[in-house]
Amino acid sequence: MGKQRLRDVEWLAKGHSAREWQHWDMIQGPTLASSWGSATYWVALGHPSLSLHFLASKWAPEGCRACGWLPDSLLSPAHKWLYREIGDSHLLRYLSWTVYPVALVSFSSGFSQSITPFSGGSGIPELKTILSGVVLEDYLDIKNFGAKVVGLTCTLATGSTIFLGKVGPFVHLSVMIAAYLGRMRTKAIGESENKSKQNEMLVAAAAVGVATVFAAPFSGVLFSIEVMSSHFSVWDYWRGFFAATCGAFMFRLLAVFNSEQETITSLYKTSFRVDVPFDLPEIFFFVALGAICGILSCAYLFCQRTFLSFVKTNRVLSKLLATSKPLYSALAALVLASITYPPGVGRFMASRLSMREHLDSLFDNNSWALMTRNSSPPWPSEPDPQNLWFEWYHPRFTIFGTLTFFLVMKFWMIILATTIPMPSGYFMPIFIFGAAIGRLIGEALSVAFPEGIVAGGVTNPIMPGGYALAALLAFELTGQIVHALPVLMAVLAANAIAQSFQPSFYDGTIIVKKLPYLPWIRCRKISSLCDLGGVLGLSVLLVISRSPQQEDRYRPFVRSSHHVIVEHFMNRTITTLAKDTPQEEVVKVVTATDTAEYPLVESTESQILVGTVQRAQLVQALQAEPSSWVPGHQQCLQDILAGGCPVEPVTLKLSPETSLHQAHNLFELLKLQSLFVTSHGRAVGFVSWVELKKAISNLTNPPAPK
Repeated sequence: MGKQRLRDVEWLAKGHSAREWQHWDMIQGPTLASSWGSATYWVALGHPSLSLHFLASKWAPEGCRACGWLPDSLLSPAHKWLYREIGDSHLLRYLSWTVYPVALVSFSSGFSQSITPFSGGSGIPELKTILSGVVLEDYLDIKNFGAKVVGLTCTLATGSTIFLGKVGPFVHLSVMIAAYLGRMRTKAIGESENKSKQNEMLVAAAAVGVATVFAAPFSGVLFSIEVMSSHFSVWDYWRGFFAATCGAFMFRLLAVFNSEQETITSLYKTSFRVDVPFDLPEIFFFVALGAICGILSCAYLFCQRTFLSFVKTNRVLSKLLATSKPLYSALAALVLASITYPPGVGRFMASRLSMREHLDSLFDNNSWALMTRNSSPPWPSEPDPQNLWFEWYHPRFTIFGTLTFFLVMKFWMIILATTIPMPSGYFMPIFIFGAAIGRLIGEALSVAFPEGIVAGGVTNPIMPGGYALAALLAFELTGQIVHALPVLMAVLAANAIAQSFQPSFYDGTIIVKKLPYLPWIRCRKISSLCDLGGVLGLSVLLVISRSPQQEDRYRPFVRSSHHVIVEHFMNRTITTLAKDTPQEEVVKVVTATDTAEYPLVESTESQILVGTVQRAQLVQALQAEPSSWVPGHQQCLQDILAGGCPVEPVTLKLSPETSLHQAHNLFELLKLQSLFVTSHGRAVGFVSWVELKKAISNLTNPPAPK
């Protein structure tokens, strides 16, 4: 081997890691670096899990006080105190109302982005991507943890002015704790990496994040099942529930230790009737409420995703976000704070209430419309804790006017707030928005049926607060489950409508951010859209060498995801290394390509796939000078492999006849990044999530025929 080739190999060895990481992260994604060893369940998920979730639960409630309850009990009252004590000057009061959140939001955005650019937002779209098998190491870095905590503290201190929550960041923080403790345990015990164990712990940690915010273990587990994972293993259910229960228990127990509560109680107390909470005809109105919420959620998701895309593509806004994120955050916060100024438009939006007080008032079981029919309560100088509903009343606007105005304004204000690059959650604002919709429907029904709905000869008054309940989480928050049946029917109706027309909130964010995440295959939509244009698009995509006559035989097979086969979309550009390849040719291949692993075939003629060779190990083997090499003998790859370069077997392969639906299920279930395609044992190509995503995109949005 020439000296120039040796220098090339040495240079590749020095620059290998950075280039391989960049290529693998952008195109294929590396094998997930796991942090859990192959120990028994009790050792790996019993004691460490218990200590993890004890620490997470213990930290999370303190974090709630540092990031949630502390701003509500100290920093938010400081804002209100400053607004109240500044004087009667409208200019000074306006400045005290707006400058405070603007300063906090600017600091939150600037500080978190200066530490790491990955601390903004909720972090859940990135966690979904990580749990699908793609490595995004920076999102679980300890620096991100500190930036998230400090930034979230400032975000929550703005209160209902900016109207953002903490659920998503707490889930992200819990997962970071799990990943960090997992790395510590791996180093301490010296066990090998285990991808599946790490995923199991991350899924359980996601359940803890929700449970420690709302003291709701059931909702935490359901969140982990429905939101975080495309496929949830029943094997993980009990440990996720165990972890969430520990987190919720510690959260409420610390409230007792801090003398905030006498005993463990629900976060939001209600006084609904227990004997007859609702009449049977009201179920119809609950289902109608679910349909309305489903339609509005589709409109919100579409507008939110469209606005995010506009912000990323607009030249002025994208440049502002790229060069000065605190300035963009300050401008957005100034707009939101100005609108919520109480003597102005905020008077019609109950802007003086905190987010907790918003829910407390909306869960009120009395009908505000009936209570104000013959009386006009005065607007107090300060919110009355016993009569928070006064904030929703205006003598010239009525209860229906304020609730409708609140919904219209918050619809676009929440969308604007989601674009601010700072740590924040979006679950609680949407939860309050849904409760306001339910309250509006409940108030309308109470006016339409002031005496109640007659059922079985008995008349019971309608409780508008019951319509403000949103899901199982509301039952755990309030401690009452009397509205379980109608609320679950409403949730099913809303979910059916939303999933039929729009991707979820987090999936939409994944689409806008272009994260490496496989989309769902919506079979009904695909089967109706796969027309001749879709057929031509798939045929032209990769079947380049075929003649038009050969393409015609694939037309009947592309009517749905079950009929589209791997041969239509696989990548045929594959670089193989045969055992009889001369050493000079091996060096040329390694020098000219930047692939993380090479498929190894039996011979150049047969192309029978026998395994894979890691590029890093091949470079090291080429640098070595085996003593068994005979001078003057033409060396080949077989000699290099015999010198100690390991060959990994290929245990899972795809066939050209495998359907897109089957390939998609394999990638999602096993969290794969790429698979080789073999025909009668011969390597003919490979499929990665890039090809899968493009094939699914061509099915859902078929290109126009040429």
